[in-house]
Amino acid sequence: MTIRVLLADDQALLRSAFRVLVDSEPDMEVVGEASDGAEAVRLAKEERADVVLMDIRMPGTDGLAATRMISADPTLAQVRVVILTTFEVDDYVVQSLRAGASGFLGKGSEPDELLNAIRVAADGEALLSPTATKGLIARFLAQPDDSADGGDGTARSERLATLTSREREVLVQVAGGLSNDGIAERLEVSPLTVKTHVNRAMAKLGARDRAQLVVIAYESGLVRPRVD
Repeated sequence: MTIRVLLADDQALLRSAFRVLVDSEPDMEVVGEASDGAEAVRLAKEERADVVLMDIRMPGTDGLAATRMISADPTLAQVRVVILTTFEVDDYVVQSLRAGASGFLGKGSEPDELLNAIRVAADGEALLSPTATKGLIARFLAQPDDSADGGDGTARSERLATLTSREREVLVQVAGGLSNDGIAERLEVSPLTVKTHVNRAMAKLGARDRAQLVVIAYESGLVRPRVD
């Protein structure tokens, strides 16, 4: 199946470079280009995009607002947003995850990293690389932010009570950045069993993907940030 990619960046030169890279892959194609967030949302609908590579700083509707709009639209439930940021250590990264992005990537990343990010997002996985920034994300996510989820934080904490003990255990491992295979090895179960627990946790907690599971795990207090 071909991954349909939408490029959203106000710099035409960057969009052209990304297009050449993406279109060179046999399993993906660029289906549209947007120079601002509003256009990105419109094209995501019209072109039935699977993954949006979204710049944050764009004129008019920025990438953060566009990500919120995409996440809130039921007709775009299949769309995954990967934020492209100039500075990987950036408060906007955390806001993007809260807004519903599936992950983020620095614009200085290698081409293979970008292509892998598209595939990971299309597959419904969370892209929280590079690994070195996970602790930073965790610390930001643990900070109170009343506007982050529209007052939904308490409700999410209550919904944790609906999880089984095994689902909570798997959620903790997901928040730690482990893949299904990694969790399966640690808990001594099959990857398919882990996937089942992850899917059930997402359904119970109203999470679009694994990235939002990570956000919920930290915001609810189930997982505490590391201080190192």
